[in-house]
Amino acid sequence: MATQNPDERRIGSAARVRAARTRTPFPRQAWRRRQEDLALELLRELTCLANEIRHANLIQLHRITAAQVDHAMADPALASAMSTLEDLSDGRRRQVLFVNREYSAIILGHRIGAYGWAEMIGHLRVLARNEVFKSYWTMTDQHRRSLPQESLEAKVGRAVDAIMDELADDPDEWWVVGPADAEDTI
Repeated sequence: MATQNPDERRIGSAARVRAARTRTPFPRQAWRRRQEDLALELLRELTCLANEIRHANLIQLHRITAAQVDHAMADPALASAMSTLEDLSDGRRRQVLFVNREYSAIILGHRIGAYGWAEMIGHLRVLARNEVFKSYWTMTDQHRRSLPQESLEAKVGRAVDAIMDELADDPDEWWVVGPADAEDTI
């Protein structure tokens, strides 16, 4: 019969007790739930980061476009190269390019979340009172028709069309025209 080490039993039992203690505060289900919570939080953070990058890219694109428009407004040769509209004087072409830039800035503000749909419509209501914008809007009708119907630009175009129609009917009530509440109704 082999002799047993009297401490052997205590070492093994101490290890078992220690292992049991470490498992008790962190049962497998709680640990897994915590891992899932961390993964979901990471996914939310990545989604926010992706949105911020997208917004930064939209803003940068707008800056590039605005710089090109600035160059075109300063040089009539560049303005005619940038504009597809015909039979415009140099001064009128500059005005149309500028009002297009204002219109684009309003839409950009909505795209990046600076303001919601109703506020964007409010800005467009004010812009729609401008005679240069009215002329621009009429001249660019065919451009808007080429947009995909589900795009934001097409939805905004339909909203501005409604604003323009109501302004034509009653120009004194410009602050209450157009669809203000939901973009889904357009």
